[in-house]
Amino acid sequence: MANLKSSKKDVRRNTRLRGINLSVRTGLKTSVKKARQAITEGDAAKATQAVREVQKQLDKAVKRGIIHKRQAARRKSRIASQAAKLGS
Repeated sequence: MANLKSSKKDVRRNTRLRGINLSVRTGLKTSVKKARQAITEGDAAKATQAVREVQKQLDKAVKRGIIHKRQAARRKSRIASQAAKLGS
C-alpha cells in the first residue's frame, strides 16, 4: 500500500478510472455485437446506423486513450467490410 498522500490519491484515481475504462470497453463490445447482429439479419438501414454508431464510439474511445488507434481502425475496418458485403 502507498505511504505518501499523493500516492494514495493516485491509487484512488486509478481505481475509479479503471472502472470507467472497463465500462467503456464493455459498451464497445456490446455495440459491435449489435452491429454484427443487424448485418446478419440483413436489415441494411439498421446495419448502416449501427455501424455509424460503432465507428463514433470507437473514435471517442481512441480520443480518450481507452483503446489504441490501430485497434479501433481494425475494428472499424472489419465492421465496415461486413456491412459492405450486405449492400452488394
